[in-house]
Amino acid sequence: MTMDFTGKVALVTGSSSGIGREVALKLSSMGADVVITGLEEEGIYEVVNTCQTQYAGKALGVYGDLTDDQFVKQLVEKTVQEFSKIDILVNNAGILVKTDIEAPGYMASFDRAMRVNVRSMQLVTHLSVPYLVATNGCIVNTSSLCANKPFRTEIAYCMSKSAVDMFTKCLALELGPRGVRVNSVNPSEIRTPLISTDIEIHERFWQRNSPLGRIGEPADVANAVAFLASPMAAFITGAHLPVDGGYRLTSDRS
Repeated sequence: MTMDFTGKVALVTGSSSGIGREVALKLSSMGADVVITGLEEEGIYEVVNTCQTQYAGKALGVYGDLTDDQFVKQLVEKTVQEFSKIDILVNNAGILVKTDIEAPGYMASFDRAMRVNVRSMQLVTHLSVPYLVATNGCIVNTSSLCANKPFRTEIAYCMSKSAVDMFTKCLALELGPRGVRVNSVNPSEIRTPLISTDIEIHERFWQRNSPLGRIGEPADVANAVAFLASPMAAFITGAHLPVDGGYRLTSDRS
């Protein structure tokens, strides 16, 4: 069995850069029609252009903010208008929030983490479910190692990713009888624009502390997403797939 997404339509949020970009390109390279959305207009154009010039599938770019409910509605509507269906939903959009609990802006940071990492995912899914049921589709949520491993100054982020994991399990239980699988990928730190500063420090940390001795790459996560979205994972739902080089097996970071 091979991973061939020809004829499938994938909506990938947060796909103008980083992990989402790599996921969109991976699915497109395997034949899928993809919807690219994010907050970086140039990034959206670049991903759409790459998909259309290098791969056989179609690509639609939609610029906007997922914390805007009206935009989310338009995103799902445009996807269905363009492709008539949704087979794969990759809820990838998210932000990293680092704030000490005593910081004056902690609650504002907490609210933003929940809005972006949790609420927007709920709404995209809520509006997409009827189409996913119609295609016996699947959902892959981007969670994090932080869902189960605490880190200092990352309370809001870790809580939001724990919520994503529970959302994944509850949704898998609810939608399984209707033919929709729901899983998550739980990566460790990945080489993306989020850690573009002091990259050598990050690389040295992972070389020392990860059993596999390196930092994660966007392609590592994209490969995991493609597997979970494929028929090869047809009997997998409600799972959280670690993409962390084994770091979850180590003691807590000081």
